[in-house]
Amino acid sequence: MRIAVVGAGYVGLVSGVCFSDFGHEVVCIDSDPDKILQLRQGVVPIYEPGLEDLLARNLASGRLTFTTDMAQAVDGAEAVFIAVGTPTRRGDGHADLSYVMAAAADIGRALTGYAVVVTKSTVPVGTNRKVAAVLREANPQARFDMVSNPEFLREGAAIDDFMRPDRVVIGTETERARKVMAELYRPLSLREFPVVYTGLESAEMIKYASNAFLATKITFINEIAALCERVGADVKAVAKGMGMDGRIGSKFLHAGPGYGGSCFPKDTRALARSGQDHAVPMQIVETVIKVNEEVKRRMFLKIEDLLDGRLRDRTIAVLGVTFKPNTDDMREAPSLTLVPALVGAGAKVRVCDPQGQREGEALLPGVKWCDSAYQAAQGADLVVILTEWNEFRALDLARLAKRMAVPQMADLRNIYDPDEVRAAGFVRYAGVGR
Repeated sequence: MRIAVVGAGYVGLVSGVCFSDFGHEVVCIDSDPDKILQLRQGVVPIYEPGLEDLLARNLASGRLTFTTDMAQAVDGAEAVFIAVGTPTRRGDGHADLSYVMAAAADIGRALTGYAVVVTKSTVPVGTNRKVAAVLREANPQARFDMVSNPEFLREGAAIDDFMRPDRVVIGTETERARKVMAELYRPLSLREFPVVYTGLESAEMIKYASNAFLATKITFINEIAALCERVGADVKAVAKGMGMDGRIGSKFLHAGPGYGGSCFPKDTRALARSGQDHAVPMQIVETVIKVNEEVKRRMFLKIEDLLDGRLRDRTIAVLGVTFKPNTDDMREAPSLTLVPALVGAGAKVRVCDPQGQREGEALLPGVKWCDSAYQAAQGADLVVILTEWNEFRALDLARLAKRMAVPQMADLRNIYDPDEVRAAGFVRYAGVGR
């Protein structure tokens, strides 16, 4: 099938590359000519494991191309995907749909025959009907069906999530559109991955409800962790015992410095705002947002306590600044709250992250970037583990301790056993909920 994907950002690029690997002919459109030039040369502008190899393979096959020409890409396409950003709108918490509506208008003007227009971007309930109205306004003669097909891609595991999904959600109202979407995802159906067909509004809601629920699990265990610290319980043991209950499950029950990234923060805010707009307050979600910010502040106090309340002129090594491992994404990362607070308090902050420096240099002024954890820890008064990259899970703790002026650790991901840390020569250790 011939597919056009509008937007060559994270979602659009991964989706386009994977669809081309299914055997479809895919054209990705983006308004940034420099990005398009890079992609044509096989250069991936984001870090996502496996994406560069998959891109190269499908570029070489001729199934995957990139352009800035909307009319050329949409002409003859059987499905046109909208995969542009929907960041939080400043001031009111709504999802900013300006990029989605602009793409819809451009698609409408470019349509020459029937096509299924598919919203892949994360959008509030009711948006697909608004997109359809924009398409008709741009081209009253346009022949199309509207489909909502939300993405569920985890950064760092996006290729696997697309190729082996928990489910594919397709919101549609016509049999013709359903057949087109079934053919697009036929390789997954043949391998019996579940495809869920719903109406437009239900598909839109599934995405927001899923992310809000996962954010709630993270925030719940972080609140439990705070209580564990006061009563002498270990949150890792508590989470393990909880997770064995099939009704609860073990995923997303890992205490830490709060959630971040491109999805959970903006999607919880957008869902809360939608509830307010429809006079159905999302009270749990609103509380999750509030508590998540408090968790980040609590991490600062934990560090301050380890340094006996004196941060000025103390050297702190921060290991990991991306919001999670296996990505270079810094959006809403806990480091963007914690590191500036440390610098603002007068601390000398050294940072090490396998992929975070490209974005982090502009976002975290006043820090020194280091190539390794051991370099960052040289002469430091405290090492802070903020992102659980694999290379930080297997550190030579004794070597690390010997390099430090005062061997102390704030393990904000609970990746080390406290007794092992102390046995390696650390004089103080603080985890989360332990």
